Amino acid sequence: MARRNNRRQFLVNTGVLGLGSIGSGSLMTAFSQQVNVPNVVPELQEKPALLGGKPVLSRSWPSWPMVHKSDEDAIMEVLRAGRWYRNRSVEEFEERYAELNSARFCIATSSGTTALFTSLGALGIGPGDEVIVPPFTFMATVTVVLLHYALPVFVDSDLETFLMDPKKLEAAITPRTKAIIPVHIGGNVANLDEILAVAERHKIPVVGDACQAHLAEWRGKSAGSWGTTGCYSFQLSKNLCSGEGGAILTNDEAIADACFAFHNCYRKRPKAAPTADFSFGRNGNFRMTEFQGALLLSQMEGIRERADLRSDNAAYLTKLLSEIPGISPARQYPQCTRNAYHLFMFRYDPAEFSDLPRNRFVNALRAEGVPCSPGYSPLNKEKFLLDALRSEPYLRVYGREVIDAWLQKNECPENDKLCEHSVWFYQNVLLTDHQTMDKIALAINKIKKHAGDLRKG
Repeated sequence: MARRNNRRQFLVNTGVLGLGSIGSGSLMTAFSQQVNVPNVVPELQEKPALLGGKPVLSRSWPSWPMVHKSDEDAIMEVLRAGRWYRNRSVEEFEERYAELNSARFCIATSSGTTALFTSLGALGIGPGDEVIVPPFTFMATVTVVLLHYALPVFVDSDLETFLMDPKKLEAAITPRTKAIIPVHIGGNVANLDEILAVAERHKIPVVGDACQAHLAEWRGKSAGSWGTTGCYSFQLSKNLCSGEGGAILTNDEAIADACFAFHNCYRKRPKAAPTADFSFGRNGNFRMTEFQGALLLSQMEGIRERADLRSDNAAYLTKLLSEIPGISPARQYPQCTRNAYHLFMFRYDPAEFSDLPRNRFVNALRAEGVPCSPGYSPLNKEKFLLDALRSEPYLRVYGREVIDAWLQKNECPENDKLCEHSVWFYQNVLLTDHQTMDKIALAINKIKKHAGDLRKG
């Protein structure tokens, strides 16, 4: 692995430190002090790759998922056994995943979406109910609410953390509020202290969406083990993956029994309490297959080491990017003792880049060899959501007056700003080294240096 430099060494390597007139300032401070730039960082003087220049990075990135011989062996063992439905591999995975997260119970499901859907179903969520959600998340967080014909109620985002703003939570609660879904987006943990305090005051269950937060922690405890349930996804891009798959964690035996019954055709959990009983009636088949269970058991090998590598590179990259005016890495709460870094998220301010539009910045960064993406669009304004709420079934349940009032109140101004300026890197970018992080920062500084030309060109 390449030598891991600290920020000071990075500046020495690029020629900024050692010039007496500069001291320990950032690259952009060097520019503002009229340094002879060509002699400092030659790469910054080259034409941007988007305009025909040489990219800063030409490396290949770690492939994902990582496939090993043990994965093939695990799949073949299930294939030959002929018991491809939920069986001992799934049960073993549930035990190991619960242990990994220090939770009492784990129910494996077919996807992160069905984990969330099952949690709400086990809680009896249905028509006429309201479920509080954030607007900066994947659509599944809201889709599962719609599938139960409940009404999603959005609480605005906090610009600094990209997470649900806990200070705006209590105002969104009504007598119809039956669940709160905080999302640990990108692996950054929502403010569970404040959210759980509000939920406890109002006796409202908390269904944590930890689909992007494998091994993330709050106060040293797994993010998914707080609240009523915590839901995970093992979709292909996730930090632990099996193509598709999901899991529900809980410390409440009655909830575990209810989730098992809801996801498994109303069957009782094999180790259910003798008094286990259910009244929600609705159920389905949202089981994990043996292939998924076996693959996840194999993929769990090395999960902590990969998490440590992401954390190390993310901390280093955060320091570098924080030195660039106009780039603001997502802040995490002090109680977040581990960020999973499924995404490395930051806000981009065009005003600091000669008014270069965000999407043009993203394209320029991609051209420099850095895979990146603009963030989510405002979920509260998505067409699928508005179509669902205006549909005949919803109008029959809620009436046009309630839906029209919802539409009028459906404003999340801070989230609108966040969606205009967010950018992220995927987790495999962090499975590299400090030298690569240096190059990412260099690529952004190069774009900043030539932002005016990029805006014109």
